Amino acid sequence: MITEQYKYTALSRREIDGKRLYSTPDGLAVPSVTTILDKTKPEEAKAALRNWRKRVGDQQANAISKEAAGRGTRMHKWLEDYCLTGELGNPGSNPYSQQSHKMAGVIVEQGLDKMDECWGVEVPMYFPQVYAGTTDCVGLYNGKPAIMDFKQTNKPKKTEWVQDYFCQLCAYAEAHNEVYGTNIQQGVILMCSKDFEYQTWVIEGDEYNKHKRVWWDRVAQYYGA
Repeated sequence: MITEQYKYTALSRREIDGKRLYSTPDGLAVPSVTTILDKTKPEEAKAALRNWRKRVGDQQANAISKEAAGRGTRMHKWLEDYCLTGELGNPGSNPYSQQSHKMAGVIVEQGLDKMDECWGVEVPMYFPQVYAGTTDCVGLYNGKPAIMDFKQTNKPKKTEWVQDYFCQLCAYAEAHNEVYGTNIQQGVILMCSKDFEYQTWVIEGDEYNKHKRVWWDRVAQYYGA
């Protein structure tokens, strides 16, 4: 159940030249966190994606990506319902809904059991004049303020493959701290594969500070500083 701590401001979104922009309360349009990360992705990561698409073919790559996106959207909906009501709801007879519901259940049982308070889900965030975005969940995790992100995956991931996820967590924490005067220094990724294998990462302390620096370097790169 939501424990309301802050009055989060809704943000409107639009796409211009392939960039996702958010309109913030100060009247400016700023890029999304994901846009900044995409535009500043290291060349080796871009090459790995190109090689994968070449290996499986564009048609198959598009089909895999579309299926994964749909699965992720459904899983997020179940988890949002859980955070709002304390219940996962009934998936019905649709096999895709049943799969994503079971994935959400794995995350609830193995990860969200450590969430002490939920302050909001699908929370709009912005760092004035710099960037904006939407984070999955904000609250207390293991007794500490945290940004939490729910992720689905086709197969379990190595830590070196999820570095941008860590930057994403830091970006939202920095925005929350700037606008709401908090001191969030913990990020949590809760991930489940389509075969119901669970993974979690918690970044804090030196690990958090390292990725926070990487995030701000990526922001500077995006703006050409």
